[in-house]
Amino acid sequence: MLTLLEAAHWAPSSGNNQPWRFIYARRETAEWPGLLDLLTPGNQRWAKNAAALVIFVSKTFRVATDGSRKPAYTHAFDTGAAWFSLAAQAMRLGFHAHGMEGVDRDKAMAVLGIPEGYRVEAAAAIGRIAPASTLPDDLASREAPSQRRPLSEVAFAGRFRSED
Repeated sequence: MLTLLEAAHWAPSSGNNQPWRFIYARRETAEWPGLLDLLTPGNQRWAKNAAALVIFVSKTFRVATDGSRKPAYTHAFDTGAAWFSLAAQAMRLGFHAHGMEGVDRDKAMAVLGIPEGYRVEAAAAIGRIAPASTLPDDLASREAPSQRRPLSEVAFAGRFRSED
């Protein structure tokens, strides 16, 4: 677990601000039920079998040289880089990291003691991929590679193009 967090810790960030914070629990520890309970019910159904959970938090401000708080416009972007670094290290070690949007953010802020000026971004479940047969039928049927949009729908030369 610490190897994964160390990889995330070394991710690049704007001005070396390092806005990320990681709150984690390994299965069968005292912290596990509390983190699992922060996930939406749909994610709890399968994430309960993971080896570890991580909640990604970002600091939304910088402290200027005069001591004042200034917005950190890239805090979520930078924390996303940390998430990717963790996911890549997990793959390198033979694990799988599955990112999740489904987190009760307000509850996480309160339960985890996260102060104002920080934001819960996402969660990740980490472990080895189990056979789809270990999942409830409705989840097992969804176990297939997800389709990607064509590159032409997400990359534009010179100017944004709307799909709407």
